[in-house]
Amino acid sequence: MIELIDIQKRFGDLHVLKGISLQFAEGSVTALVGPSGGGKSTLLRCINLLEVPTSGTVRIGQASVSFEPNRKVGWKSIQALRRQTGMVFQNFQLFPHRTAIENVMEGLVTVLGWDKPRATKRATELLERVGLAQKADAWPATLSGGQQQRVAIARALAPSPRVLLCDEPTSALDPELAEEVVDVLAGLAREGTTMVMATHDLRLASRIAQEVVFLDGGVVAEKGPARDVFKDPKAERTRRFLASLQAVSKANEADGSGV
Repeated sequence: MIELIDIQKRFGDLHVLKGISLQFAEGSVTALVGPSGGGKSTLLRCINLLEVPTSGTVRIGQASVSFEPNRKVGWKSIQALRRQTGMVFQNFQLFPHRTAIENVMEGLVTVLGWDKPRATKRATELLERVGLAQKADAWPATLSGGQQQRVAIARALAPSPRVLLCDEPTSALDPELAEEVVDVLAGLAREGTTMVMATHDLRLASRIAQEVVFLDGGVVAEKGPARDVFKDPKAERTRRFLASLQAVSKANEADGSGV
């Protein structure tokens, strides 16, 4: 179980998250959707404490960290929670001087202290899982964007995190390459991987998410089963936002550029 309790986040005078409380069940896939600036990515980064909440509580499994203004949380507490998460970034963030397999191995060796044979075996299994076993020795610069993102997914999965966090995982890719990533994430969802993703990609969200949380202005404007939110949203703001995304999607399809 992943639980957020009254999460507040301020950047100076800017109040980005305004008391978010959510639960994400083990094995579930949740899509965070909403307009740019609504708080999706900030909330996602608060789960693994890449952004430290101003106040509130983050709980993942048995690990729990509470925050208060002007009170510093110990590094060990942050690490105990962060190590239960894997993060997939919008722009891949692979090490350019490491091969694909070395990128997947890096955290296992340098952070967790695994020996090289064990890390190599784990990395090889994960590259096969994302369909890139044949690219193990390739440099990131020689891979397509979709392939780089799939390596990044393998890297995030390497330490067997309790939850996989994906921040706009397809937004930097053209439609054909994005489909590769959607297929991999859909496969992980079928296997029961717990995922929380911030996305504008309705194809991704509607295909694999079981739950949808619509964020606007730093608050939860609507949440519920994906089929209900996408087909019959209750909030007018949700309806207008989804209609705008669908209009853009149709326009892109008409001019041949895809979603």
